[in-house]
Amino acid sequence: MAKKKVIIMGAAGRDFHNFNTYFRNNKAYQVVAFTATQIPDIAGRKYPAALAGRSYPKGIPIFDEKDLAKLIGKLKAELVVFSYSDVPYGHVMSRGSVVNAAGADFMMLGPRDTMIKSTKPVISICAVRTGCGKSQTTRRVIEILMGMGKRVVAVRHPMPYGDLVKQKVQRFSTIDDLAKHKCTIEEMEEYEPHVARGNVIYAGVDYEAILRQAEREADVIVWDGGNNDFPFYKSDLEIVVVDPHRAGHELGYYPGEVNLRRAQAVVVNKEDSARREDIDLVKRNIAAVNPRAVVVDADSPVKAEAPDSIRGKRVLVIEDGPTLTHGEMKYGAGVVAARKHGASQLIDPRPHAVGTIKETFRKYPEIGTLLPAMGYSKKQIEDLQATINATPCDMFVIGTPIDLRRLVTFPRPAVRVTYDLKETSKPDLAEVIRKTVKFKK
Repeated sequence: MAKKKVIIMGAAGRDFHNFNTYFRNNKAYQVVAFTATQIPDIAGRKYPAALAGRSYPKGIPIFDEKDLAKLIGKLKAELVVFSYSDVPYGHVMSRGSVVNAAGADFMMLGPRDTMIKSTKPVISICAVRTGCGKSQTTRRVIEILMGMGKRVVAVRHPMPYGDLVKQKVQRFSTIDDLAKHKCTIEEMEEYEPHVARGNVIYAGVDYEAILRQAEREADVIVWDGGNNDFPFYKSDLEIVVVDPHRAGHELGYYPGEVNLRRAQAVVVNKEDSARREDIDLVKRNIAAVNPRAVVVDADSPVKAEAPDSIRGKRVLVIEDGPTLTHGEMKYGAGVVAARKHGASQLIDPRPHAVGTIKETFRKYPEIGTLLPAMGYSKKQIEDLQATINATPCDMFVIGTPIDLRRLVTFPRPAVRVTYDLKETSKPDLAEVIRKTVKFKK
């Protein structure tokens, strides 16, 4: 019986995991290609033979998603598997229509066939959109677990943008590890807050291998989710974060609604800066699709260095890149802090944008008067630096999860903004964890 030819659509994350867990050793299928989107410079590479296994001695090519219809015909693909996240339903079904029109079947793999079982308890933190506040929620969960005397290891949703073989299993425990693994800004934004607090965090490509290594040094595994994907590991407790600044998105994006419907606890974050009517809408939507979930109210209070220095200044606000791009947020912690502390004007960087940063604004015109801290490559970091240098302002407000001053030089004063999760209702996350997760004595 001939193997069914498959193309996996992805963005260097869920696509590789779906291949590893479902297709790599599946004798019924032959994966003939990956396609790539969302992340720059992924297309044109290969998923290497060293990771693909014996059935793929030449590896698997990765093409740009824009060529999908042509690839289906050229490669005689019979099945296309949608394997990336944080996209509106209209986008998903538009891709499905392209696939069906080209004659192939369209598929989305679910948790049963892709989640890996751990020998240790697993707590997952996911969200309904990028930028909801998973990172500070993850930090809070780890703080609670460490307070219980548990050895905690975090595993982060993949961001393998470099040498995939070298990135098969990555372990980060110090700031120096970030340089050793040649992390992009996007990777550092996720890993650095963990290691700065003394936590160990893993990431990479092969999440079975990652899990088995992490289990050797942990009492509990914390899955630190990315985009709005559902967990790669079967979880004892699924915590999902929603954002009232984008009320309604929890029911309109894939696979964010999957997370919402599966959640045992839902954190309604950023209530301190959201409108009451938006908070109420989010809570009604939670109750409509998952009435059994425990709802935890939470704030994300922002704290600025030298806040008085912002007052009356014309500021360029720099925010987390993915949150502004495919996360579609119109602002982040930097803007909240700038407004709170009396900035006279938010300066528009778009007329001064350079190279790949200019291209980012072209692709995501809704970003507006903010600078996304894009840094997927050395060239993009250089363009970010050039854009910062060229934008006329009195000072910079940095709302990124890492201290961007380590990576770029600011020609004028720069103030960093930080934020953490603060629960404001009962039961809080500590109570939910104690009631739900059974730890081995």
